[in-house]
Amino acid sequence: MVSLRRPIPAILGLAAATVALAAAALVPAHLASASVRTSAASSAKPTVVIEAGAWADNSSFAGVVRRLQYDGYTVDVPPNPLQGLTYDSQTLAGFLSTISGPIVLVGHSYGGMVITNAAAGNPDVKALVYVDAYIPARGDTLQGLTGARPGSCLAVKDPTMVFTFAPIPGAPAGDVDAYVKPGVFAACFANGLPAGEAAVLAATQRPLATGTLTDPSGPPAWATIPSWAVVGTQDHVIPPAEQLLMATRAHAHITEVNAPHLSMVSNPGIVAQVIVDAAQATS
Repeated sequence: MVSLRRPIPAILGLAAATVALAAAALVPAHLASASVRTSAASSAKPTVVIEAGAWADNSSFAGVVRRLQYDGYTVDVPPNPLQGLTYDSQTLAGFLSTISGPIVLVGHSYGGMVITNAAAGNPDVKALVYVDAYIPARGDTLQGLTGARPGSCLAVKDPTMVFTFAPIPGAPAGDVDAYVKPGVFAACFANGLPAGEAAVLAATQRPLATGTLTDPSGPPAWATIPSWAVVGTQDHVIPPAEQLLMATRAHAHITEVNAPHLSMVSNPGIVAQVIVDAAQATS
């Protein structure tokens, strides 16, 4: 953004400088040095980028973001297009290219697939954090991983029992937006959360284009980037056993928490701490 300002007369500039010097003289030396140390420490922290998954909205990470910002981290939560794994990954990769310095990349649910592909080949991404997430190997698909082990509320024979489908203008034939039915959402995604909160989360969900379900994942970034995983042991979307298998395969540092698929909502402090652990371990 270009700032347009009128020139300040020299006499006003001199007056401002005099006031500034006087104010500086009143600041105790220990407070001034503390300010410098705080600034230096803050500048050394990596940027945390969070990629939400499908059937959620970025505000579901509000509690995590507040804690990280309080700790001095710069946090970005760019929107996930949810229009296909290749497109979504390229979109995130483009966003990451605008950031200078080290990055801790966080993905929830389907966002785990996106960060696995978007971070590949980016030397600035120092850590990957998976939150109740898919951690795919090359060739894995969202649909395949969801049904790999029994227990997912989304792995049903008749998808119309859990999804409402809406057309996407201009999309390829058969590609539609899938919304989780409100009556399914609470028990599937938000088990353990207050009913009112679950209802709001269901109402504010963002749909996933169904073509995404069979998009194969590419070479995984976790093969070269250290990873961490938060596993909700009460997850009804991605069975915990499958999450643990994927996390172990990726050699991730695993934290298990008694939480549903939305552990960043139910346990934001734990999720934030794992992100901080990843940041500190790779700084």
